[in-house]
Amino acid sequence: MIVRNIKDKEVLETTYLAHGGAIAQMILDRRILKEIGFLATAMLEPGRRIEPHIDPMEEIYFIMSGEGEMSVDEETRHVVLGDAIWIPTGSSHGLTNTGNEDCVILVIASPAW
Repeated sequence: MIVRNIKDKEVLETTYLAHGGAIAQMILDRRILKEIGFLATAMLEPGRRIEPHIDPMEEIYFIMSGEGEMSVDEETRHVVLGDAIWIPTGSSHGLTNTGNEDCVILVIASPAW
């Protein structure tokens, strides 16, 4: 069994700026996982955005706090705490924090092996 906490050294060492706006951290990734690409958190301050981008894997964004405008390909929707957004492999996607508090998301990715 492997247990990771977002405050663990192994997680804090992965902190990076994701797609122009989010502070992200890899909780679990391919260094440990066998079938899933990664499990990460990302935090967007009010007014910041994850620039639209395309990843070679299927993803789920889960809104853990805050709100924003999520775009997947040509569709844009307002998302809030508790929303899960499915992003198909190869789809352009981005998220803008439109609220007054940090928007924190959990990201789960699975490559098309």
